[in-house]
Amino acid sequence: MEKRARISKTAAMIKPSSIRRFFDISANTDDCISLGIGEPDFITPLHILKAGMRSIGNGHTHYTSNIGMPELREEISRYLENRFNVCYPPSDVIVTVGGSEAIDLCLRAVLDPGDEVLIPEPCFVSFSAIVTLLGAVPVPVPCYAENEFALTAESLKSKITKKSKLLVLSYPNNPTGAIMSKEALLSLAPVIEEADLTVLSDELYAELTYEGVHCSPASLPELKDRTVLVSGFSKAFAMTGWRLGYTVAPDDILQAMLKIHQYAIMSAPTAAQYAALEALKNGMPDVLEMRAEYKKRRDYLCDTLKMLGIDCYVPKGAFYAFPDIKKFGLSSDEFCDRLLAEQKLAIIPGNAFGECGEGYARICYANSIENIERAMFRLEQFIKEL
Repeated sequence: MEKRARISKTAAMIKPSSIRRFFDISANTDDCISLGIGEPDFITPLHILKAGMRSIGNGHTHYTSNIGMPELREEISRYLENRFNVCYPPSDVIVTVGGSEAIDLCLRAVLDPGDEVLIPEPCFVSFSAIVTLLGAVPVPVPCYAENEFALTAESLKSKITKKSKLLVLSYPNNPTGAIMSKEALLSLAPVIEEADLTVLSDELYAELTYEGVHCSPASLPELKDRTVLVSGFSKAFAMTGWRLGYTVAPDDILQAMLKIHQYAIMSAPTAAQYAALEALKNGMPDVLEMRAEYKKRRDYLCDTLKMLGIDCYVPKGAFYAFPDIKKFGLSSDEFCDRLLAEQKLAIIPGNAFGECGEGYARICYANSIENIERAMFRLEQFIKEL
């Protein structure tokens, strides 16, 4: 009797993440400098650490409410209104296991098999994979350096069909560092409304905006009733390992997300929720300090790339640069593979973030100036030897 395949066809067709591949190689390479993983190099601020530890010491080691601790949801509601003019009551906040769960909840709540999801690229690697796993269809919408990697109304409109159901907006952007201004979002609004699209707005890097002010589509009357906002504590508060995020959404979508959340996750980690509560109450000075340091690193990195003759859009948010490497005559994979093998420097091929990322590479500057200086010396040596 012929055995059936144990792995689903959908799971089998998903490509492994290039980010993970470079992480694994660099982690097992002596004297390797890795500017590949998008994680703050800062340790979670001490007062936030203590709040998490204190909660454990006080015996708060049980489940919380499935939707999240009431006091944390109140603080998230207050924070969103005060910082970004996004107004949702605490009852409309779901606390999730990282922003990743919130993204997954939104996509599962909204999509049916065959629905098309418009994904501006280059973008975070998970969106397309999750959409595919759900039986929906990812539709890349290329964004280009000449437009500062922002989505334009014209490019969006050109990709819309009768099957289009959801638009992903991920700004500040990973991997390009691009942002979307209020004016740019307003220019998209008529197109979004005409196509009757739901918007998934990934705002994990909102606090890491260096130029201008972050604008959430959920803060705009034209887009609020269509927008699912996803955010969390990993990037701004240096809390990646705590795995805590949150989402707010229009009521019908929120209720669908909550049903899925109830079956998938008993509750977000309890100690992490207490730590996050402390972060929102007293952590903004830490955020400002870390953001100022990231900006210094960004400026040094971009100045050095320019000195080396490498074109690079100066990122206005997040902590990534996305230099153009086409002039060296190598594909993104070839460039990054050789750089790692020959100079022990790990950066990520641009095509990991979509086909239009070919010819670019992502450099994460969430690392010390000393390591970035060493990395740029190695990059210079590599270029000289090409």
